Amino acid sequence: MVIRKSSSSPGATHRVPPQSAPLDGRLAVQFANTAHPSTSNQDSLRTWEGLLAFLSGAGVISAERFRNLLEWEHASAPAIQQLLQAAVRLRTAVREALLAVADGGTTRESLISPINEILAITEGHDELMYEAGNWQLKFRAREESLEWLLAAIARSAAEIIAEGSRAPLRRCANPACGLLIYDTSRTRRRRWCSMALCGNRSKVASFARRHHPSRSSQA
Repeated sequence: MVIRKSSSSPGATHRVPPQSAPLDGRLAVQFANTAHPSTSNQDSLRTWEGLLAFLSGAGVISAERFRNLLEWEHASAPAIQQLLQAAVRLRTAVREALLAVADGGTTRESLISPINEILAITEGHDELMYEAGNWQLKFRAREESLEWLLAAIARSAAEIIAEGSRAPLRRCANPACGLLIYDTSRTRRRRWCSMALCGNRSKVASFARRHHPSRSSQA
């Protein structure tokens, strides 16, 4: 978390949420991937600040809204704990449902219930928003309870599940990775969660097998 001086009052500081570039193409996939230990040393959904940092980094809430909501931690502690539990429950359902889609299977009805629960209590509407030089259709929830923070995630998951076999969703080709990818590349042939990580490791391993076959077999 970065601490910066506020320009409005000398000496004042305010927290600025970290920005994250999504590696996985869709909000629900990015959310599901937070369950994997390789994404972070600490589960972002276990604390109020962690959940808000994820939502801000993913573009669900603005930096200003992040700072405002952060102040609710003590005033709304019971409601926040309830929301954090709901977020973990939603993530479990979303990850399992998306894994089923990625593997070409059928999503169990029990996994749909937590998604539908959030959709049912977070009424809202679609809205065109201008981002990164393009108009994009996004869901804006009606903000009456804290669950609205999870509405866009539930909507994103529902859209991918509805795509079914048409969704360009897959696991990273590194069997030890476990991250999901929603492939938005032009060729739809993306294999790795990140070329800098799993892709590079695969290249190194392939090079070792070609040039040191005996060493590779011993490993």
